[in-house]
Amino acid sequence: MRLDSGSNETIYCSSGIPELTIRMISIYSMRVISHMKTLKKRTRVRPTTSKAREALFDILRGNIAGACFLDLYAGSGAVGIDALKEGASDVVFVEASRGNVKKIDELIVTHGYENKSRVLAKKVLSFIGSAETEKQKFDIIFLDPPYHTDEIMHALSAISNAAILEKGGTVIAEHFKKKQLPDIVNNLKKIKEYNYGDTVFTCFINSDSQEQ
Repeated sequence: MRLDSGSNETIYCSSGIPELTIRMISIYSMRVISHMKTLKKRTRVRPTTSKAREALFDILRGNIAGACFLDLYAGSGAVGIDALKEGASDVVFVEASRGNVKKIDELIVTHGYENKSRVLAKKVLSFIGSAETEKQKFDIIFLDPPYHTDEIMHALSAISNAAILEKGGTVIAEHFKKKQLPDIVNNLKKIKEYNYGDTVFTCFINSDSQEQ
């Protein structure tokens, strides 16, 4: 039945539910979906906080100067930039989001580190494979994958299977405090965990360097 615009009679659909109610539910659903998409975009980059970064470089104090530093899941690029400020000889930033890559490039130019940096728009596992093929080596590898996923274990396994970490090199993985990492991942041996609120830095060394 079609009613004139001035009618107050309720229109029912075939299911017996008022049409106005269905429209309101539809509008609400679309708003919820839109909100969830917005939240997903906002949480895509979860940068290491300034306090956590300060703690990270306290851990690395004495080892960062002159080091070749790899920043995996670079996000905003803040960790890699701080590594350069602390005296790293060069930093490779690996970040899948091209939007974030552009921001990292801008940050590098702002600080004048163009000659000491490389920014790659690649997925981490893909980069690790290509780095091994190209015989790239790093003294320090930092990774901060998305929390609440298994990405961290995939990345650690890939790093341990690829010959990209120098003998005596260090891997530092940032993760949520409820995530427990194994003591050994192939040739990576856990040496210490540092807790900062909900954030944990787990340090591994290349155990191959302890042989002999």
